[in-house]
Amino acid sequence: MHNRRGKFTAQPVATALAAWSALVMLLLWILAKMGLYVSATEAMISWHMFFNLTFVGLIGGMIEAAVISFLGVHLFVAIYNLLASK
Repeated sequence: MHNRRGKFTAQPVATALAAWSALVMLLLWILAKMGLYVSATEAMISWHMFFNLTFVGLIGGMIEAAVISFLGVHLFVAIYNLLASK
């Protein structure tokens, strides 16, 4: 997404990626509850501070994934716009 000055705007992309990250976390949680992708779930539990197989852990993991994705896209776009303007 470009604005009038030819720079990328991060808000739409960051919001979409944040929602996607939360949905993937939900999918992984559902599959882990069914006994599938257990090793992937164990890796996610070790990588994320708030994710575990309880409902509260799911909500915490979804929020954490969304925030990390949102901030990561904003940082990437800011660096990209800085380098592209030179």
